[in-house]
Amino acid sequence: MMGKDRFIGVNSILFNRYFQTDEDCYRYLAEIKWSDCGYICKHCSARDYSNGKRPFSRRCTKCGYDESPTAGTAFDKCKFSLLIAFHIVFKISTKIKGMSSRELSNEFDLRQKTCWAFKRKIQKCMSSSKIHKITGQVHIDEFYIGQYEEKKVGRSSDGKKKLVIVALEILDNGVGRAYARVIENASSKEFRPFFEDYISKEARIVTDQWRGYLPLQKDYPLLTQKPSNKGSNFKELHIHIMNIQGWLRGIHHHCSKEHLQGYLDEFHFRYNRRAFMGTIFNVTLSKMVFLNDK
Repeated sequence: MMGKDRFIGVNSILFNRYFQTDEDCYRYLAEIKWSDCGYICKHCSARDYSNGKRPFSRRCTKCGYDESPTAGTAFDKCKFSLLIAFHIVFKISTKIKGMSSRELSNEFDLRQKTCWAFKRKIQKCMSSSKIHKITGQVHIDEFYIGQYEEKKVGRSSDGKKKLVIVALEILDNGVGRAYARVIENASSKEFRPFFEDYISKEARIVTDQWRGYLPLQKDYPLLTQKPSNKGSNFKELHIHIMNIQGWLRGIHHHCSKEHLQGYLDEFHFRYNRRAFMGTIFNVTLSKMVFLNDK
C-alpha cells in the first residue's frame, strides 16, 4: 500500500511488487531526497537544475555539478545493487527480530563481511535522535551482556562481559519506550550522560538501591530507590532485559563491545516503533538518505 507516494506496510509480497528494479529504487530515493525541501546544489547552493547523466540524478544549471540520488547517503558506493540494498533495509527494519549478517548472506548470495558492513551502516542510522525524552515514570537498571557464568551475579565483571544501562518507560496500561547504552562501569559519572540524553528531569525515576544513582538526585529530584528483590520489583524492566539478551544470543550469537551499541540501537529502534511498523521502512530509509544531517 502507498501513502503520499511512499511505501507503507510490512508485507514482503507488496514490497517486491513495488520495488522490482534499481530504477524503482533510484526514483524513490530521489523523491525522499528532494521532494520535501527541494533541490539545493551542494557546491553552489543554486536551486535550478536539469536532468543529470544517470537515472534521476540532477545537474546544477549554474555550476554543472551532477548529483546522484545516492550521493551523500548511506547507499553511496554500495557494493551491490540498490535493489538488494532496499531489500536488506526492508528485512532488517520490518522483521521483528531483524536478520543477522549470516542470514542476509545466505538469502542474497553475498559475502557475510559485505552484509555485515552494510548492516552496520543501517544500525548507525537507527541510533536515537535523543529528541523525545521520557517524562513520566521510568525504571532504570544495568545488566551484563556476554558470557554467562553460573553463580556469578551482581555488578562485578570478569572482563568478558559488557555493562549496559537500560531505561524502560512504565505506562498505566503497559510499557512505552526504552533506551540502552554501553557503559564502562556502574558509576554516576557513567550514568549521567545517559540520563541527560534520554530522561527528563521531571520524570519519576525508580532504580534499585545501588549507590551510583544517589548523586543524580540533585538534578533528578523525583528519583527514588527501592530494593530489586531479585527483579520482582522491576518485573517489566527485567523482562525487557531478558528479551534483549535472548535476541542477541538467538540471532547474532556474539558481538564485540565495540559494536554492541549498534545492536542495542537496532533493537530499540524497532521496539520503540512497534506500534507503527507500517512506516518503519520509510523512517529507516529517510535516516539513511539524510545521513549527514543527523
